[in-house]
Amino acid sequence: MTIKPLADRVVIQMTEAEETTKSGIILAGTAKEKPQVAVVTAVGPGGVVDGKEVTMQVKVGDKVLISKYTGTEVKVDGEEYTIVRQGDILAIVE
Repeated sequence: MTIKPLADRVVIQMTEAEETTKSGIILAGTAKEKPQVAVVTAVGPGGVVDGKEVTMQVKVGDKVLISKYTGTEVKVDGEEYTIVRQGDILAIVE
């Protein structure tokens, strides 16, 4: 099954959080921060959203920085994805 987002929505897959600090300390599961970097897996067509024309700025494969605790988390075929609006994406990481 595939996810095809509508309007200005983007499907992303979160990258794994670091398990060790720069000094080499291994973090417990509860001490890890929620990751903010994700990879775009699908992009909606854009168009008119809330009366305004929206052009999509991201594309599949882009690495993006998102706000913490944003979007809707879904699980498809054992994989976890997050669906966010393009406006919730803060930047493209190059």
